[in-house]
Amino acid sequence: MAKLTLDDLRKMRAEKKQIMALRDSENKDVHIVVGMGTCGIAAGAKATFGAIVDAIAEKGLTNVMVRQTGCMGLCYSEPTVEVVVPGMPPIIYGNVTPEVANEIVEEHVLGKRLLDNLICDKPAIDIMDNKGN
Repeated sequence: MAKLTLDDLRKMRAEKKQIMALRDSENKDVHIVVGMGTCGIAAGAKATFGAIVDAIAEKGLTNVMVRQTGCMGLCYSEPTVEVVVPGMPPIIYGNVTPEVANEIVEEHVLGKRLLDNLICDKPAIDIMDNKGN
């Protein structure tokens, strides 16, 4: 087994600090919550969580907090992901694969567009504006 150098350790520390910073709520107005109950984990929520973290890091987004929660009660559509973006209704997406996780970051978080075909839960139409937000 190869020995780690001091530079390797510093790089590893910087990467982990960046990942942990995503969970810090200070100065973050976008929240992404991944359901990580037993059913979610069995359906692939760990890979989904990792894909979201990677997509946010790749895009250099610093205003997004990513965290996990227990079961959201939507076991039939796991992995589930709740996305809260200012000016938009809170949305819960279902069947979120790592590919879909990237799409959520690109379309919903950055583009401010809902992924209608993946929505499991959203507020009733009477509390949304006429644009569907």
